[in-house]
Amino acid sequence: MNKRTFLSLLLCVCCLSFLHAERVDMQQAGADVQGRKLNTALINSTIDRLNAHGGGTLFFPAGTYLTGSIHMKSNITLELEAGATLKFSENFDDFLPYVEVRHEGIMMKSFQPLIYAVDAENITIKGEGTLDGQGKAWWTEFFRVLVDLRDNGKRNINKYQPMFEKENDLKALYAETNEDWHGTLDRRFFRPPFIHPIRCKNVRVEGVKIINSPFWTVNPEFCDNVTIKGITIHNVPSPNTDGINPESCKNVHISDCHISVGDDCITIKSGRDLQARKLGVPCENITITNCTMLSGHGGVVIGSEMSGGVKKVTISNCVFDGTDRGIRLKSTRGRGGIVEDIRVSNIVMRNIKKEAIVLNLKYSKMPAEPKSDRTPEFRNIYVSGVTVRDVNTPIMVVGLPEAPITGIVMRDVYIQNAKQRCVFEDCKDLVLDDVYVDGKEIK
Repeated sequence: MNKRTFLSLLLCVCCLSFLHAERVDMQQAGADVQGRKLNTALINSTIDRLNAHGGGTLFFPAGTYLTGSIHMKSNITLELEAGATLKFSENFDDFLPYVEVRHEGIMMKSFQPLIYAVDAENITIKGEGTLDGQGKAWWTEFFRVLVDLRDNGKRNINKYQPMFEKENDLKALYAETNEDWHGTLDRRFFRPPFIHPIRCKNVRVEGVKIINSPFWTVNPEFCDNVTIKGITIHNVPSPNTDGINPESCKNVHISDCHISVGDDCITIKSGRDLQARKLGVPCENITITNCTMLSGHGGVVIGSEMSGGVKKVTISNCVFDGTDRGIRLKSTRGRGGIVEDIRVSNIVMRNIKKEAIVLNLKYSKMPAEPKSDRTPEFRNIYVSGVTVRDVNTPIMVVGLPEAPITGIVMRDVYIQNAKQRCVFEDCKDLVLDDVYVDGKEIK
């Protein structure tokens, strides 16, 4: 080997060593594994250091790691070994100061999400371990605020409510939302979502189990290329603990997930009311497949926050067992936005407490108004290969007189043991082919 060849090989080895992403064993790095001491500073400083050197992996071996908000950055992976639990603090102060979030479709400043990222790329959460949001403390305070507001009117009962007023332009928030949400704004206490990347690219959540979310569980916002695969979400009966909520995202792939939650299992959204219409960012190119959904208000839902529009969605090969509803599209006057080009196929449902398939533009009782950009629209929705057993209302389609739901096709739909009749109001261009309820063809 001549000298030039040797130097070239040495240079290649050095380059490969430099490019190799570091994998940090967090137990060896000094993290407490007994769930007694906060590891927030160590976790976030490790993320900062790895990010500064091009990226890397934080590996959590078996143990319990107590932490506050984790701030993900580009080219960072969180990997949890089987037996590892990231347990998030019950002290609300560990999620301060307030940061930019989107809560129920509204951009605002509020508590830091449990796992948060802004303007990052190539972020991954994976493994066979557990993420525990310890949401009970948040749910308890939520109900305390709700009951006090109902009984005593608007007043401060915790230190976070005046903090919310200081951090936000309340006049603008009230002006840009419809009156059906003003009661929610009056609370001035908004629980954080669990996993909440904003304006990120190449986001992956795979394999982990997520439990006890304070609020929505996996909630990417304005993201591109999101993959959520093989995760389990279990939230005990609890307020607004949706499973997977991509909002104003594009190119989202959800597969092989098992979900049982306190609200909707999977919901596709694009923001609420005037603020979202001005932003104008739809949720599009979404695939949902091979998922099972148990407890939840809806199996797969679109809306009600869909003011930026939702389009090009496929939902296939899923099982809903025990959800309140199966496939649900919902909106209301004042939202605006268009939901279109939706395809649902190969779905099995059982023990559905309300509607198996529901498209509803009267989700909240907003007063009638002339058609405008505030008027929501549903169109071009195709449903086929659906089997349902034990349901209250088999199919409900309710449009608006000023905006009938158009272009609905349902084929090969078989429903047994339905307690109520189908409902069709303010819809047109409806095609029903081989749609049977308790042996009777619906035409």
